[in-house]
Amino acid sequence: MIVDCAVYRGGRRTEGPADLSEALGQARAAEAGDAFVWIGLYEPTQTEFDRVSHEFGLHPLAVEDALNAHQRPKLEVYDDSLFVVLKPVLYEPHSDVVSSGELMLFLGDSFVVTVRHGEGAPLAAVRRRLEAEPEVLRHGPTAVLYSVADAVVDHYLDVAGELQTDLEELEAEVFSPVSGGSRDTASRIYAFKRQIVEFRRATGPLALPMARLAGVGPFGVAVPFVDGEAQPFFRDVSDHLTRVNESVDGLDRLVSDILSAHLAQMSVRQNDDMRKISAWAAMAAVPTMIAGVYGMNFDHMPELHWVAAYPAVIVLMALLELGLFRLFKRRGWL
Repeated sequence: MIVDCAVYRGGRRTEGPADLSEALGQARAAEAGDAFVWIGLYEPTQTEFDRVSHEFGLHPLAVEDALNAHQRPKLEVYDDSLFVVLKPVLYEPHSDVVSSGELMLFLGDSFVVTVRHGEGAPLAAVRRRLEAEPEVLRHGPTAVLYSVADAVVDHYLDVAGELQTDLEELEAEVFSPVSGGSRDTASRIYAFKRQIVEFRRATGPLALPMARLAGVGPFGVAVPFVDGEAQPFFRDVSDHLTRVNESVDGLDRLVSDILSAHLAQMSVRQNDDMRKISAWAAMAAVPTMIAGVYGMNFDHMPELHWVAAYPAVIVLMALLELGLFRLFKRRGWL
């Protein structure tokens, strides 16, 4: 559905006509050339979006992507518009789950169309902030694209900080001298790694589109429908995104190391348990062997008719058990 539609002139909002074609015509007819239409849609239906795409001349491939969602972050240039896909993320602190939505932006001659799927998109806050700063909003669709990208990437930094805190707690649990990690620690580590993978799907592919908007490296040419003077601002967003991706890489390496350390601890603990079991089994085997020898039904056996034979055998068993116990204790098996 269409959640908001307005015409902005000189950075200030003016309620546009209900007819989209008329609103676009008014924006393009503005004398100063600083007017544009901003339409916001939330999970539009095919019928709703057909109307918008027809009025603004959006490319059918981009329209298909915007309707179906499940896209990677990307930037595509068409004849009449620029199509940008962002993936805002949402962190749920109670369940430690990272979920991602999708945010598509169409930029063209005097118009911006934003399409939101899922939760976590900062569009409402961005629109309010821009409307409070007309000197920024007067730069048109470029200002909208920059503000949305900046808000999304800044929230990435917040989520990365939350994940870093969760990882430190998990690390403390694994290397705790008391517990050394509970039985479900491995499943928690694996679940945490899945959250990092979900986060990386949003941040990793966005590096190339941000580099193109910033004009970094081989992308020295300004992107169509984006003001070339905005490149330094997109460069700042790209720098923040680089920090996020470096943080995600670091989190991924650390959680892999923690999982390896936890599995090594479990292996060492199992070896310790096996040594203890083997030591107790060896201690039980000695008296069992002696008792088994004297349990045989033969008339002629050593010390069979000796009065002190029984207590002597008991004392021998006790001495052997004590000797084995001290030996295993000294070697750390018990």
